[in-house]
Amino acid sequence: MTRSTTILVGVDGSASSLHALDWATAHAKHIGWTLHLVCAYSLPSFTAASLDGGYAALDDSVIQDGARAVLEEALARAEARGVHAESTLTTGDAAGVLVEMSREHGLAVVGTRGGGGFAERLLGTTSSALPAHAYCPTIVVPLRDGAGKSLAGTEPADLPDVEPLRRIVVGVDGSPWAERALELAVKVGLEWQAEIVAVAGVPVGTGAGLLAWLPAAVDHEQVLADMAAGLDVIVDRHEAANPGLSIRRIVLDGSGAELLTEFSEASDLIVLGSRGRGGFAGLLLGSTSQAVLQHAVCPVMVVTKRCVEALDEKAAQR
Repeated sequence: MTRSTTILVGVDGSASSLHALDWATAHAKHIGWTLHLVCAYSLPSFTAASLDGGYAALDDSVIQDGARAVLEEALARAEARGVHAESTLTTGDAAGVLVEMSREHGLAVVGTRGGGGFAERLLGTTSSALPAHAYCPTIVVPLRDGAGKSLAGTEPADLPDVEPLRRIVVGVDGSPWAERALELAVKVGLEWQAEIVAVAGVPVGTGAGLLAWLPAAVDHEQVLADMAAGLDVIVDRHEAANPGLSIRRIVLDGSGAELLTEFSEASDLIVLGSRGRGGFAGLLLGSTSQAVLQHAVCPVMVVTKRCVEALDEKAAQR
């Protein structure tokens, strides 16, 4: 079943996952979507001390009861805020379960740097693997204060309020997935009537930047000007498709990861595209996305090549 107007949310009972749930709930309520809450747990096993050397599975009734309690708490939390939610309790690796379910959802949301909660399930792995493999845009919501300090140990009743989206910053580098990231940033920006800022960075300084090896004769200002011209072409196209829309444009000397992380301190959402990788290596995103996810203060939406291909395929089937 297709849930194109449903947000997929991974929950595990940790403060980080509850904060991500709060963010997803606020977003769903604002745009009129629903929620699908998922709790996935793994059944541990051990080698039995028996003559046949077989395997004995632990009784999962206690684990299952704990997972069910996590879902009930999450459902109550969402519905108390006036958002309809359904839930799924399943066994398996959380990241793998959410990746597969992302095929049928319009958006996926998870927390990061969570700890404790149900079976001490950490969301750290999930918050890296899901954005890399998801078939829909994924938003990773950090639980940090304005200074970037982790608040993972916060009690559920003391979690910070979710702020409305007033400023959305999107990284643009000319790639197809980055342009789709801009398209999605525009969509979310229009839904929230938020300021949209398109940022392009190129390290042309004399420090350790990627282009620092350029000969001295190269006009670094011209490099930035050429980047600005390229950004204008992309942004102009999106403004033309949305009459009345004005997107702020910024081109700076610096790496995309450093710039977007810095902008996250004064933004409500960072949006970026990532080519990603296939196979086992796909557990890791590109270096820019990894760095931004690790250090950003505000939520980060990741749009991968796989996500773009899945969105295009769905559009072609309509």
